[in-house]
Amino acid sequence: MNELLGSIWWLAVTLGLLITFHEFGHYWVARRMGVKVLRFSIGFGKPLWKRVGRDGTEYVIAAIPLGGYVKMLDAREDDVPAGDRDREFTGKPVLARMAIVAAGPVFNFIFAVAAFWAMLVVGKPDYLPIVGTAQGLAAQAGLRAGDTLLQVGGTPVQSWSSAALALADAVAARAPTRILVRDADGARRTLTLPLQRIPAAMGAQQAVQRIGLVPRQMLVPPVLGAILPDSAASAVGLRPGDRITALDGKPVADWNDVVTLVHADAGPGRTLTVQVLRDGKRLSFAAQPRLETGADGKPAWMLGVSPAPYEVHYDTVQRANPLRAVPEAFAETWRLTAQTVSMLGRMLTGQSSLKNISGPISIAQYANTSADLGPAWFLYFLGIISLSLAVMNLLPIPILDGGHLVYYLIELIKGSPVSARVMAAGQYLGMALLVALMGLAFYNDLLRLFS
Repeated sequence: MNELLGSIWWLAVTLGLLITFHEFGHYWVARRMGVKVLRFSIGFGKPLWKRVGRDGTEYVIAAIPLGGYVKMLDAREDDVPAGDRDREFTGKPVLARMAIVAAGPVFNFIFAVAAFWAMLVVGKPDYLPIVGTAQGLAAQAGLRAGDTLLQVGGTPVQSWSSAALALADAVAARAPTRILVRDADGARRTLTLPLQRIPAAMGAQQAVQRIGLVPRQMLVPPVLGAILPDSAASAVGLRPGDRITALDGKPVADWNDVVTLVHADAGPGRTLTVQVLRDGKRLSFAAQPRLETGADGKPAWMLGVSPAPYEVHYDTVQRANPLRAVPEAFAETWRLTAQTVSMLGRMLTGQSSLKNISGPISIAQYANTSADLGPAWFLYFLGIISLSLAVMNLLPIPILDGGHLVYYLIELIKGSPVSARVMAAGQYLGMALLVALMGLAFYNDLLRLFS
């Protein structure tokens, strides 16, 4: 499927599932509390489809799929017929109203647990957390190729994706982070990543890359694929299939070494000794890299070669039987929720960059990528997004569920509802904050897209 169409489709699937489940939480608890539900809408704006159910509720799918709502019988909005006064929302006890409002985020948490449980039962293919190359901050900390990551900041890791999430959370804190590793000989070492050296304004993706860790499975073998005509490589007789073993006597382990060494050692009139393995024989060639224009439009010294196609294979599966998967799903939900709340706290206090906020464009791209990786990865993605929706909706911002819960908590304490004037002012403030947050999310998405 085309990437753009795929992203749009999987975004629609993601939002459709999560919004429906969220709004169903409000709807289901409202019905249990004896409140009359007038409309159950997935999306905003002009209805694309609607029907009235036997219970009198109007079910709607609307044109703008960026949210939804459950409209209940409410004396603040309409006149309530005498026969329906006992089914009106504001007439219910404050605890009942709090339960109805909290039900949406709670159902998102339930959805996340179910998604992680299903992911574990299906089995999520992944990579073992084995270091392929360690540069930059990772090398300074003492990490070496072949080390296996066991813990990051006290969080146990079993796969590269869990290690990446733990590293992303540690990077957001910009604080020295202890990691436990096991080397190729089985010896364990505790090291400290100096993450405080990463600039606070740097976005999450760039910050994680600054660590300098590459998984072993992502290393591209230094095997020649295409040889450009009239290039330095073709001039000396290098062929597709040759495996580069050394450049100027410096060993080559992966394709990144080839690029790094050519850029570092080449120069005007400079000849590089290229040692290769061809059909079991070791051969040596003297090549003079040429100054060419790279893909980024900048001049660079090049041999005129590209790597042979390389397919990355998973080497582990995160799986559990249906019974064992239950506590593991709850543990994953708790861990990721704690990370999300911690990240929000750091952004509010300025310890983490606001560039970490993502919007619909990024979510669409992640949805498409995870769907391409298989059902288990897509379930994991759904669980993470569902948790994010739950946490965001519980923020004490008027217009969100969390803001309404604050109103009802005040009412519970003081014994009377918040005044209509305060609620109206809160609605305007909440709308302004929400628009600003959405604008920032779209800005970050566009910045990532075009940078």
